[in-house]
Amino acid sequence: MRFLWDQQRYRETLLKYGVANFPPMTCTIRPADFDDPALEDFLRAHLADMAPHSPKESQHALDMAALRQPGVRLWVAWHGRRIAGTSALAVLEPGHEELKSMRTEPELRGRGIASALLNHVLADARARHVTRISLETGSMEFFAPARALYARHAFDPCPPFGSYKEDPYSSYMTRAVMAA
Repeated sequence: MRFLWDQQRYRETLLKYGVANFPPMTCTIRPADFDDPALEDFLRAHLADMAPHSPKESQHALDMAALRQPGVRLWVAWHGRRIAGTSALAVLEPGHEELKSMRTEPELRGRGIASALLNHVLADARARHVTRISLETGSMEFFAPARALYARHAFDPCPPFGSYKEDPYSSYMTRAVMAA
């Protein structure tokens, strides 16, 4: 019953923030091809989407160069030939990784893309024996649907982790990753 209640609460949050309640969409998730110009455009749009909602010193999204670094794994969700979303994991320390670059194409939000990506990265982390995933996201209303998504996937609020400091523009969440 908890799942149905969380699903209903998630739908209500989506509708509250103007995201339509469409049927789930199928997608294919693959490792990123950094030579694809569409990926660079998608990630640039990700940075632009968030810029108006927090000051520069509170923006922690990774750019293309940072996503190419060792210790970072980026996946792309494809719907046909179109990028539908992205998600990444970055190593913080052995067994603890950070969720980064979660973005769904705005007109495809509410169709299950973010959940599919999140489930994919959780499965990848589990297979590699990662025991904890943490994340930083915005504390403003713009990020409320993201926080609701993470809560639905068992992420709980936590103090700043890694190199983060207390910041009124940030919310921090974490969850354990259970062994397969």
